[in-house]
Parts: sequence; structure tokens; C-alpha cells
Amino acid sequence: MGLLTDPSTGQGKFVKLLLKYYNKLCILLYLSGIIWFCALAYPTMNASTYFSENALLPGLVKSQFREDKEAMRYHEELMDEIKKYGDSLPYPYLLAKFRQIGVDTYTHNFTLNSPLNKKEKYEGKNLYGILRAARGSSTEALVLSVPYRPPDSVHPPTAPSVAIMLAFAKYANREKYWAKDIIFLITEHEQLGIQAWLEAYHGVTCGNDHVLEHGDLKGRAGAIQAAINLELHSNILGTMDIKIEGLNGQLPNLDLFNLASKMCAKEGLHHTFKNKAAKYYKDPIKEWQNNFKNLLAMMATQATGIPNGNHGLFHRFGIQALTLEGFENYKGKGSSKVGFVGIGRILEGTFRSLNNLLERFHQSFFFYLLPSSERYISIGLYIPSVCLIAGALFVKACAKWLKLQSKAEDSSEEVSDSSTSFDKIIIVFLTTHLLGVLMSIIPHYMPLLADMYNLNSNTCIFNGQLAFAGLLLFTPIFISFRQCKKGMELLDMLAMLELGTVLICISMNNFSLGLFCAIVSVPLALCIGPTSCRSCSYFQKVFWLFVHPVAILISVVLVNTYLMFPEESLKEIFHRGWDATHQSVIYSIVDSMIYGNWLYSVMTCIFVPNWLCFWIVAFSYVDLHQPEFAKEKKD
Repeated sequence: MGLLTDPSTGQGKFVKLLLKYYNKLCILLYLSGIIWFCALAYPTMNASTYFSENALLPGLVKSQFREDKEAMRYHEELMDEIKKYGDSLPYPYLLAKFRQIGVDTYTHNFTLNSPLNKKEKYEGKNLYGILRAARGSSTEALVLSVPYRPPDSVHPPTAPSVAIMLAFAKYANREKYWAKDIIFLITEHEQLGIQAWLEAYHGVTCGNDHVLEHGDLKGRAGAIQAAINLELHSNILGTMDIKIEGLNGQLPNLDLFNLASKMCAKEGLHHTFKNKAAKYYKDPIKEWQNNFKNLLAMMATQATGIPNGNHGLFHRFGIQALTLEGFENYKGKGSSKVGFVGIGRILEGTFRSLNNLLERFHQSFFFYLLPSSERYISIGLYIPSVCLIAGALFVKACAKWLKLQSKAEDSSEEVSDSSTSFDKIIIVFLTTHLLGVLMSIIPHYMPLLADMYNLNSNTCIFNGQLAFAGLLLFTPIFISFRQCKKGMELLDMLAMLELGTVLICISMNNFSLGLFCAIVSVPLALCIGPTSCRSCSYFQKVFWLFVHPVAILISVVLVNTYLMFPEESLKEIFHRGWDATHQSVIYSIVDSMIYGNWLYSVMTCIFVPNWLCFWIVAFSYVDLHQPEFAKEKKD
């Protein structure tokens, strides 16, 4: 800290070198961060997965599951029941089967009050059974969950998952080695049902009050240690895809992923991650390309903060969970399709291994990246990349501060002016963040306006957010000291320090989001600053508009729309992309209110105010005839 606070340090060699080469150093740090990240996909920069928790004993489980005929019978009966009940879960049939098997069975009712339209209300009902541990005292539990999907669902059916769940429950009920309770959970309305059940199980509310009324549970088991979410789309599988990304980018313990991979391989079922199997190439360049594509696919999902399965909502409760999604299509080599016998043995091996745990998952990694299903990158290897990129912001901010310190030595009058400028800048800095908070709470009040004028609440919220974001562009007009070079330098320095700190903090929780934001925003943020060149000022404004959170969202959605519908005309792609942008904004707001997804809050309360600070600096214009600027140019 002495370097930043003691003006006498301005005479040191290190300081002189920093002031002379800081621009080149910033470029070097940014490029080094990019290169470091790209190199992570190279085999020598990552390692093979392994079991850190030996208590799982995955290789010692001898499969005994033989209930494949029962599973087929359950599947046939369930398909008949589904036709009778239509969109509703066939509760009578499932309740009767679970009770016949011998597990404690309960139903769970929940209600969703639409956060964007108070007149809309949705009701749902979950069903769950608890197999009490024969060798335990119901202090610990495991969960096997299945999302029920009616015939008209836009998602693939999951009836085979329910059938194998019943068969596995029947098998497990006969065994006496269970030391943990097993909860068999069937939920309605995808993630909404699992969120309501988890909130009711733990007696908490994760989203806004009075939005999701999670209700009460009549029966409970022990503290949940792990959960497997099952989504099988056929009774004969050729591929099993393992999903791990959870809410806000959280991931399960790596040992759980390794366990699922081990069990699939043991039964000869082709398993994948991001729908791609591990491949090995003699050419290291091809291997790097394959791993890098898989790495980007994982990071693209993680950056959104949206779970890619029901498992993703368990993580916030300290429960390690993943989704096993089975497909009939076979794309592997050296493997074969498996039926209910193989699927049941995978479940048996997984749950018996979890049953061996003497304590919660605590070894292995909770922060990692997967370039393939058999290799991982630990946090100690990937976090330096974003630190290098964000470090460029700290270097330039430090250089700006040292320049201001050296100028402050010239006269006491300039010190007084700097103090006055700093007070004004703090007010501007805080005001921009208050505007960001105001932007984040607009959706809470727009539905009231929509009700008054009989308008669609979703459209009002989306248009209101766009209008507010557009009004923020005129903020520089109200800054009276835009031509004060010292004041704008101070604001630029504060904005860079905030952006660098935020990027590193976010990367500690959601590395993918932090890195993508850093790659896009840092190079342009380094170019923003007070200038006397009108052309430079113009280009600063234009290019900085491209990294506005709204502009980035629209660009990403349009590119994704083009990749999904390449045969469409540009006009049609634009219309599809605009509709998708509208939906993505509404969904992000709803997710924050129901599930506690903090992506919307981070964007509105942090990134938008930070962007606005740089936007104000971009509008600063220094007159060449100002004495201080003329002196600086002469020096």
C-alpha cells in the first residue's frame, strides 16, 4: 500500500518503469491470460480423473439387480395409466405401487403465484416414498428423483425412469445393508417441483416471499447427502449423458461424477459429457481441439447460471447431485446397448457406493472444469487466466494513481482541487450504482402498471427495462465536470478497480461467467479514458456501446439463433432472435424471483453501473488549452 499512498515513491525505478511501460504490460497480461486459458485444454495442462474418496469403493460392488421383468411390467402399466390421466401425474397408480412395495409414501402440494402477474396461479403435486434404512437411524439419506412429463410435454418422455425407479425400490426394499434412507421422488413441472420439495424439506424460502408456496411435507428422512436425477427416454439405452451444471454455476463434487462414469463403464454403457465421449488422438493438435470444444460447451452452460437438470437445485443445500440422461441412439465404439437390467445395476452400484460413505463429500474438487469425461482442470490451474486478464485493469489503475500523485506534489492548490474532484466522483460513482439497483427492482412494480392499463406484464417489463437502459445513456449530460481531466481520471480508475475486483470475485463462484465477461470487457475498458482527440472520443463511445450488457445479450441470442436456424432468412432470424431476447430477459427475472438465480441481479446492480461509469468517462473531453494538459504534454 505504501506504493499507492506515499508520493515520495514516485522517484523509484520500479515506478518509473511502470509509468513508462504500463500500456505494454497491460497488453501482455491480457494476452497471457487468453493463452493460459486456451492451453488448459492441452493434455499436459490437465489431469486424468480419479477417486479421492476411497470410502465409495465403487469397484467392489457386486451387482445383484434382476428386476428387469418387473421394470418392463411397470412400464407397460404406466403407459396405460398415462393415457387415462392425460396431463396429470397418475397418483393413484404410483401411490398403490409404492405402498405395495413397502415404502412410506406421501404426496406434496405446492403453489406458484406468478411473480409477474398476480392474477396467475399454478398448482402442482409431487409424490415421494421413503425407504427407511435397515442399519441406520434415519440420520442420513440419498435421493433418486425423476421429473414426470406428460405426453404433450416439449421435453422427451421420462416414463422409463419411473418404471426403473419402481423396480429398484422393490429390489432395495429386500436388502438389509442400507445404512441411509433412500427417497424416491417424482416431481411435476420440471425444476419448479423439485425447488418446492427442497424448500419444504429444509423449511426455507430461496426466492422472493409469497411467490413459491412450497407447502409442508408429511414425512421426512435424514440429512440428504447425494441425489441422482434420472431422465431415461427409452427402456433400451445406447448412450448415457452425465449432466453436472447447477444453479449459479455450482458443480457437484468431482467424485460423484467419477462414480457415475465408473458405473456406466462397468455395465458397458457408452457414457458421455456434453453429449461427447472421451476421445484420444495421436495428433496432439486434434486432441486439443476436441478438448477445447468440450471445455467451451461446459463453460457456455455454466456461465448462464441456469441448471441443465433438476439436480442443479440440490447444490445450494450442500447436496451433491447430477443427472443421468439416457438415449436410445448409440454412437460409441466398444460398447453395446443395455436394457433395464443394466440400468438397474448402474443405479444399484451408484447407491451402494454412496451408502458406503462415512461422511459428507469433502475430498476431491468442487471447483473444476472438464475438457472430457475422463480429464479435469482444477481451480489452481484455471483461475490464473482470469487473474491475469483482470490484472491488466489493476496495473493501469495503479499507473493512473501514481500520475495523479506526482501531479499533486506540484502545488497545494492542485491538491485541494483533486480533493474536491474526488468528492464529486464518489457521488457520481454511488449514483450510478443506485441507478443499477433501481433497474433491478423495476420488474417488481411494472406488473402494477400493466394491470392499470390492461397491458401484458411481460411486454411492459421488457420494454420498461429497455427504456430505462436507453435513458441511462443520457447520464453524461448531467455531469457538469466532464472536462475536468483529474476528475475523469479518478472515475476511470475507480471503474477499473471495481471491474477487476468483480471479475475475480465472480470467477471464484462461476469461473465461466467471469472469464467470458473479462475477455469481452477488459480490452475496451483499458482503452477508455479522457482524451483531447475528438475522433478517439467518438470511437470510445461507439465501441463501448458494443459491450453494454443489453447489446451483448442481443448479439449472443442472434448468433445462437443463426446457428440453430441457418436456413432461415436474415429477417426471420432477426425476428426469432428478438423474441428469444425478450424471453431470456423475462426468464432471468423470473428465475431470480423463484430460484434465487443471481445473474440478473449481478448484471443490473454491478455490470450496468460499472459500464455507466466508463460511459461517462468516454464522454469526457479535455481542452488542449487547459494549462494542466499543456504542461503534461510538454513534459
